[in-house]
Amino acid sequence: MGLLERCRELFNTSNLYEVLGTNKDASEADIRKNYYKVSLKVHPDRAPDDPQATEKFQVLGKLYAVLSDKEQRAVYDEQGLVDEESDVLSQDRCWEEYWRLLFPKITVQDILEFEKKYKGSDEEREDVIRLYVQHEGDMDAITASALCSSQEDEPRLCRIIQAAIKSGEVEAFRAFTKESQAKKRARRKRADREREEAEEMQKEMGLGEDEESLVMMLKKNQQSRERNFNSLLSDLEAKYSQKGTKPQKGKRAKK
Repeated sequence: MGLLERCRELFNTSNLYEVLGTNKDASEADIRKNYYKVSLKVHPDRAPDDPQATEKFQVLGKLYAVLSDKEQRAVYDEQGLVDEESDVLSQDRCWEEYWRLLFPKITVQDILEFEKKYKGSDEEREDVIRLYVQHEGDMDAITASALCSSQEDEPRLCRIIQAAIKSGEVEAFRAFTKESQAKKRARRKRADREREEAEEMQKEMGLGEDEESLVMMLKKNQQSRERNFNSLLSDLEAKYSQKGTKPQKGKRAKK
């Protein structure tokens, strides 16, 4: 079974760009970033309950190998075909090593430095507006998906959205403008409960405030806020990955 057929079987589409959640006009950087985000969701270590995780991960690696190669991408864009005989797809490769070569691990310090630069930036504003439109004003979904945010950041996020509504940049979704006080209180209670659980866990584990302890706490809290945590790691590791590092390619097979 060829790459396109396997994509259709595993991801319900044979369009390589659609698998990554992007389009034909995407830049190399966008393709790289989207590949990371999608592959993170099906990484065997992060999706142990998905029996097809390993196969999906391998297929994504081949997909990215095609779209990151200028010649192969050009053929795919023009003809909708993939050269299955090329060395990129036919050679025996460890896709886990390939993935790690593209995306080295980041440190807690990287996360903290990114947070300082991110909060209040134009990038954060664009992300918040995108989430507002995507979730049609549902603050539960927005706050759960927003990077580097906590309950204390909600008033600031709301101000960003309100300014965009006032300027006519986005429409005023009823879910946002007419959100009930009961729903707001429920969200605050959930946030307070999560914070208390994290503090209790930190005490039980005897963790301090050093970097190693922070790493352990991030991992322990991953299950309760997995979507937000994975989103943060996805964006950060894509940002901090070695852009100049590319896996070595074998000799191209003739078509």
